[in-house]
Amino acid sequence: MNAPARPVVLALIGVALTAGTSSGREGIRPHLDTEGLPEYLRDRGVGVPASQFGIYVQKGQFIVYPYFEYYRDSDAEYAPNELGLTQDTDYRGKYEAFEYLLYLGYGISRRLMLEVEAAYIDAALETSPDDPSGLPPKIEESGLGDVESQLRWRWREETKGGPELFSYFETVFPIQDKGSLIGTTDWEFQLGFGAIRGFSWGTLTGRLAIEYEAAEKSVALGEAAVEYLKRLSPKWRFFGSIEGTGDEVEAITEFQWHFARFACLKLNSAFGVTSKAPDWAPEVGVLFSF
Repeated sequence: MNAPARPVVLALIGVALTAGTSSGREGIRPHLDTEGLPEYLRDRGVGVPASQFGIYVQKGQFIVYPYFEYYRDSDAEYAPNELGLTQDTDYRGKYEAFEYLLYLGYGISRRLMLEVEAAYIDAALETSPDDPSGLPPKIEESGLGDVESQLRWRWREETKGGPELFSYFETVFPIQDKGSLIGTTDWEFQLGFGAIRGFSWGTLTGRLAIEYEAAEKSVALGEAAVEYLKRLSPKWRFFGSIEGTGDEVEAITEFQWHFARFACLKLNSAFGVTSKAPDWAPEVGVLFSF
């Protein structure tokens, strides 16, 4: 971790850990404890929707999720000026990465929650043979990847007569130097809005965000998604979604096995729907709830 990044990351994790030791944890339901809830809450239970798929965080609940993700893309788009040179032409190369992530979430109230996530990544890019820019045939980097935080706010809880409405504000911190293959090199912000509606056949979520990238000084449509969540049994849930930004769209499936009262195994895999999305990105981790 470089020197400017270290205090930022330690401060964010410190805030979340401090919050996790506070009071107000009485009465927290495990994620699959939906007994006595209305039908529209049977799949998800109660709580503010987290950015982690199918997870809802209650007041006083502290989430710790260490996980691993792999990326493979045989047709990855890149431009030499994004990697420290001046040529602004898009090429296609081969990208592979191994990422180790830690996610922390805390329910501050019935309406508000805080998230912090940091990653360590080992990535490699085989550049295109048609690229005359002077980049080497293969670029390899490892180190601190994306470090981000979110504040998530629930405007309205779902009722029999209407959906749940929520917003989120995401900040991605400029951890890496310009031209790096990994991490983020300038400030990025995203403001999103979403709605959730539960049915007897499953729970649907729709969300859409606008994003600002400081490097480009531009505002544009950010990530959009349609998500489906279904409780299959007292221990298993299924999640599926189509999500993407612009012409980078992927399909995601996930199974959650709640093998203990406050722990679940998450098995996730994403597949590129468009050519600019990664071909395949599986994920595995164990989520703990305190």
